[in-house]
Amino acid sequence: MSAKNAQQALVDQWRDLLALHARTQCELDRALGQHGLCASDFEVLDVLAEGGSYRVQEISERVHLSQSALSRLIARLEKDGLVERGMCPEDRRGVRVALTGKGRALHGAVLPEQRAVLTRMLTEPAGPAEPPGPEGC
Repeated sequence: MSAKNAQQALVDQWRDLLALHARTQCELDRALGQHGLCASDFEVLDVLAEGGSYRVQEISERVHLSQSALSRLIARLEKDGLVERGMCPEDRRGVRVALTGKGRALHGAVLPEQRAVLTRMLTEPAGPAEPPGPEGC
């Protein structure tokens, strides 16, 4: 295989990966939207469900959102009563975030649906690649 063909194969693989991510994100947003959540909201709830409470910086590293985007998302989840923020005992400048009872219940109710979307999108053979339209999903 020539160097140019090898590079094109990498570019094609990258674009296929991006298309799969976009399709999966759209499917998650559709499914979770029925519960008032988007995929990023659920990711934060899922991380918190796994470990109790985390510093905002630790969550940011796991959900791949900027610090400012994550702060806005957490504020919205807090307003909806799904998470609570508190001072970090080991560093009073830090903020810890934890699920509330309402957040834990919603996470538990939505978890099977989110996992079903992931199973369908990531394990079943994909049809023809259809990237999201100009409006997104």
